[in-house]
Amino acid sequence: MTDDNVMHAAAWEAPQGERAVFEGKPRKQVPEYHGTLRSHMIKIPTCVSECSGIRVFGRRIKSLAFTTDVAIIRNINADAIIAVYPFTPQPAIHRAIMQAADMPVFVGVGGGVTRGLRVLNLANDAEHEGAFGVVVNAPTEDKIVRGLKSVLDIPVVVTVVSEHTDIAARLEAGADILNVSGAQRTPDIVRSIRERFPAVPIIATGGPTEESIRATIAAGANAITYTPPTSAELFAVSMARYRREHGEE
Repeated sequence: MTDDNVMHAAAWEAPQGERAVFEGKPRKQVPEYHGTLRSHMIKIPTCVSECSGIRVFGRRIKSLAFTTDVAIIRNINADAIIAVYPFTPQPAIHRAIMQAADMPVFVGVGGGVTRGLRVLNLANDAEHEGAFGVVVNAPTEDKIVRGLKSVLDIPVVVTVVSEHTDIAARLEAGADILNVSGAQRTPDIVRSIRERFPAVPIIATGGPTEESIRATIAAGANAITYTPPTSAELFAVSMARYRREHGEE
């Protein structure tokens, strides 16, 4: 093996703590390529892999990164992006995110402050730009959900923030996936929905720890939304390291 081949092979690793087994029944392994420049990318907590996932257009999605930061989007290993933000949805923002992403993007199209025909127009534009699905806010009226289903071929994801939401009405209106975002109440809301609607696809916020993520999965979530650290938070760590290396701390 040449030096170049040795360097290339060294970039591949089996999962930590696992070794290949060639006699008897082999253990399931996933070879992983790290590279150098992307070796410090953001990684979704491994426990997210314990959920079932939701298959959309043939792609199995277990993790969705909740961010609109294109630098984060280019350096995270999430299965998909959920691009929801606290401003009026704008096609220019959606296009920038989808152009940067190398994974499916679920686009927020309003439903709170942004209502009515504007929601339908934004959703129609998002589908034409290549969105894998559209996300509407909790206050969205059922008639808007019906309108979206009448013009779209991509999934309509309806946000749920309380166990008091009329889930049956949401599903009857055409909601394809429920997006549960109830802070610390999320596992309870997911559990309540799952008991009444065993087959409905559920995305849910996983919370800040592996324990909270596992609790949400155990409650019945099919996919987990993960909020990555911001660019400012990540860069603060790098700057602190640079200062230490220069003896300034």
